[in-house]
Amino acid sequence: MTLTLVPGEVSLAAWRELYEGAAITLDPACRQSVERAAATVAAIVGDGQPVYGINTGFGKLATVRIASGDLARLQHNIVVSHAAGVGEPLPAPVTRLVMGLKLASLAQGASGVRWAVIEHLAACLAADLLPVIPAQGSVGASGDLAPLAHLACALIGIGEVTLKGKPMAAASALSILGLPPLELAAKEGLALLNGTQVSTALALAGLFAAEDAFQAALVTGALATDAARGSDGPFDPRIHAVRRHQGQSEVAATLRALMAESGIRRSHLVNDDRVQDPYCIRCQPQVMGACLDVLRQAAATLGIEANAVSDNPLVFPAANEVISGGNFHAAPVAFAADMIALALCEIGSITERRIAMLVDPALSGLPAFLTPAPGLNSGFMLPQVTAAALVAENKQRAHPASVDSIPTSANQEDHVSMATHAARRLLPMAENLIQVVGIELLAAAQGCDFHAPLSTSEALGRVHAALRQRVPMLREDRLMAPDMSAAADLVRSGQIARLAGLELPAISRERRT
Repeated sequence: MTLTLVPGEVSLAAWRELYEGAAITLDPACRQSVERAAATVAAIVGDGQPVYGINTGFGKLATVRIASGDLARLQHNIVVSHAAGVGEPLPAPVTRLVMGLKLASLAQGASGVRWAVIEHLAACLAADLLPVIPAQGSVGASGDLAPLAHLACALIGIGEVTLKGKPMAAASALSILGLPPLELAAKEGLALLNGTQVSTALALAGLFAAEDAFQAALVTGALATDAARGSDGPFDPRIHAVRRHQGQSEVAATLRALMAESGIRRSHLVNDDRVQDPYCIRCQPQVMGACLDVLRQAAATLGIEANAVSDNPLVFPAANEVISGGNFHAAPVAFAADMIALALCEIGSITERRIAMLVDPALSGLPAFLTPAPGLNSGFMLPQVTAAALVAENKQRAHPASVDSIPTSANQEDHVSMATHAARRLLPMAENLIQVVGIELLAAAQGCDFHAPLSTSEALGRVHAALRQRVPMLREDRLMAPDMSAAADLVRSGQIARLAGLELPAISRERRT
């Protein structure tokens, strides 16, 4: 599938499709505005009037005039000098998203680049030529300078890339594709490496992973509720209507639907003397609903930022003006990423508490550690410990990055967002959560097995059956790591949500069944 992107009007669903491998093309109508802005820059160069980013130095060196004969060299120098990133490369899907975001930003005609730059970047993306972008080195100040400089280097034939997944020198990859290295004109190097595309791409990737883990945790939470013979009374819509939070009501409705017609639940409606369940069961709508609302707020911010022009200075051809501002400051991204981190942490926290409840016979009424022969067997003792360790790690990572700042560039950039730090931790946090939800899936399925011949609901039964195709019931101790890996794969793939067969609360794409 090929998506046509209208710069400035791209949906989160479309960004997700690009992230997951879809090809893209730009709406050709954007070319006229790009060329108008490029003509404005060319006119300024011809007039010789000093304009920041076009014929001056950068940052603290903005007062240094650059001769017209050196302007191409100026753009080359800023690219190579700023390619100072370190650390592991960004994952390929994130890099694809970075390139798409930069393409859509430049194509809005406020950056002053020539159409040739748009074509070159688009051709590289279409050919799966991806720059190797080190993940560390941005403070989210004048945009993601260091990582985006590595992207720009690839376009001019410098540095390392992958071509269809194969590592090689950028010059070699461009030669294979028959693309000459891009020769930068005035303003173009700065336009390429100034902007929030790396932090935004990382935050979007974290949002997409958080959405999938959130949906899976709703399903495993319902299955754990059934395993513990928990009540669905706390999911009654009247409770949530009087509190008025949309996410809370949606989560409660989802949990009711997931547990509908459960044989396990029906069997305990009369013969259960418990008055209330623990909070990890009873307060799922309140906690998960709040997480849903927070993720949607973060999604709204990132949806705006993904369609933004965030480099500097900006070109306004209608007024024949180039204005220096601060759209590169990634504070909105930092706040959104911090919100996603909090949600990832909280989903994992309540999930782990349900696992702990299930392995405790005093709370669950099930055999100790979910093994038929406790003592001789340890059962789910250590998977719960692993879940606790992963949740603790996510708590450590969830501290807001947006509250930090450290001056750079000789105090010219004296307040920075740390957005890239905020966003870069999200995928590892999401992976921790996926593992925790996978452990809950195993524990909840095991708990339901003890209630045979009673069965769970039809929706949850499909999930249970899919797990049992991969992982048999634990009757005596065996190596747990492969079971946990198989369950995490189910969660990571999105199959848990699809198997439930219900409309689940969505964030970044259309609701799916």
